[in-house]
Amino acid sequence: MPCYNYGRYLYEAAKSVLQQPGVDIHLLIIDDKSSDNTPEVCQQLSSEDSRVTYIRHKANKGHIATYNEGLSLATTDYVLLLSADDLLTPGSLARATALMDHNPSVGLAYGYAISLRGTTLPPARPDDSGWTIWKGRDWIARMCKTGKNFIVNPEAILRTSVQHEIGGYRPSLPHSGDMEMWMRAAAISDVGYINGADQAYYRIHDASMQRTVHAGFLFDLKARHAAFQSAFESEAGRLPDAALLLATARRSLGMAAIRRASEALAFKQGEEVTVEAYCEFALSLDPEIATTRLWHRLQRSRSNASGPVATAIARGYSRLGEVADKYAWRRWWHTGVY
Repeated sequence: MPCYNYGRYLYEAAKSVLQQPGVDIHLLIIDDKSSDNTPEVCQQLSSEDSRVTYIRHKANKGHIATYNEGLSLATTDYVLLLSADDLLTPGSLARATALMDHNPSVGLAYGYAISLRGTTLPPARPDDSGWTIWKGRDWIARMCKTGKNFIVNPEAILRTSVQHEIGGYRPSLPHSGDMEMWMRAAAISDVGYINGADQAYYRIHDASMQRTVHAGFLFDLKARHAAFQSAFESEAGRLPDAALLLATARRSLGMAAIRRASEALAFKQGEEVTVEAYCEFALSLDPEIATTRLWHRLQRSRSNASGPVATAIARGYSRLGEVADKYAWRRWWHTGVY
């Protein structure tokens, strides 16, 4: 459990781990030289429960170095990295380890993470309705087809032997290192999903709202592309059809950029620079995108951006995209993949 100035959340997060039934727990907290009350909370937790140990850095090392330090020290059968502002749901570890105990080929298991806004915990579904097991290559292929990360983070558990084999987070990927690591794990093991139960709470901060604006979305697309590139330069690159999978991912991200450019044109008139940035990014990933209907439709809308008909058409396609996104979200909620 890495912690930097999240002392206000730390105790509750730690208790959500320590109160997990049916599993043997060792909780390692690494304080990255917080300036708040994190040291006092760590001392309180370790005095209350012998299963808690903590390390305090003499100098701030940053989140990636802190993550990797903790993962490298793991000696248990399974390892979970839980940020100090997130929480586990009751029984989540027993559900995940049961899946992995019964399926030795599974190196990565996850479920659904509830978005947490505010301090009141929404009720969590406690009972799973079975498991879905994917071959690692098939799970990666699904991720390439959608261009999306299926895992938020606190709901994912790795087999420690797999974690040590693939190594930790890449320092070159401060914003998409988790997505890249899931793909590297899936390249050497199978992936399991816990159906029907909620596995964790993922806390939403105001700062994360930048992901919903256009500039933030382009930043996210670029970070996802970097994750795909890195994964296919390592373990995922050894898959038999690695080149095709990576090309599929690049096309998916490019098409996502064009769809968002259409939305920017429809609802943010005058932001032509933003639209141009999306177009340049899409073409840099896959020049053949310029031959697609969506590309030609966007270019026609750009050339008639001030006209009411063009605006209405662009908004119509944007609404179709919203409907598709809702169906994709429901599919992810039920199945763990988009």
